Amino acid sequence: MNHDTRHAPHLDPCSEADHHRYGFELPARVEYVSRARKLTRHRLDCWGIAGDVHDTAMLVMSELVTNAVVHSGSHLISCELLNDVKHLRISVRDQGCAPMGPHVCHSRAAEERGRGLLLVETVSAAWGAHASQHGTGRTVWADLAHLHVPYGTTFPRPAERPC
Repeated sequence: MNHDTRHAPHLDPCSEADHHRYGFELPARVEYVSRARKLTRHRLDCWGIAGDVHDTAMLVMSELVTNAVVHSGSHLISCELLNDVKHLRISVRDQGCAPMGPHVCHSRAAEERGRGLLLVETVSAAWGAHASQHGTGRTVWADLAHLHVPYGTTFPRPAERPC
């Protein structure tokens, strides 16, 4: 198996197949956080999402992927973007393999960590987490408000008025 094909997006980033949903899987390793950002950036570009929403989405994806990589002990993570007229939902699912129990750190570096989800909460319209429906694992998601019409959306034309 070609190593690169394991990490390919589920859908062609700008395909006609699905205009509102995009997902990909990556190894749960720190060096793949940048790959998650790259795939996210490309899809947002395809959808025409720019400006503050684009920048915030990039930040949220980075924080959610980093959180899953650092705290879950997973081997693989799944990322998904859902785009509708009012919200962009970003979700990251891990395998939930980390040992449970308290984690005590006393270093200054440890104090700097753990702020990612607080940041996600601050910049998101809503966010949350839930256990996986199948097996172990957890999904953390965030919604970003926007008024961008999703790529490929068609709306009914208003009825023409007679003169």
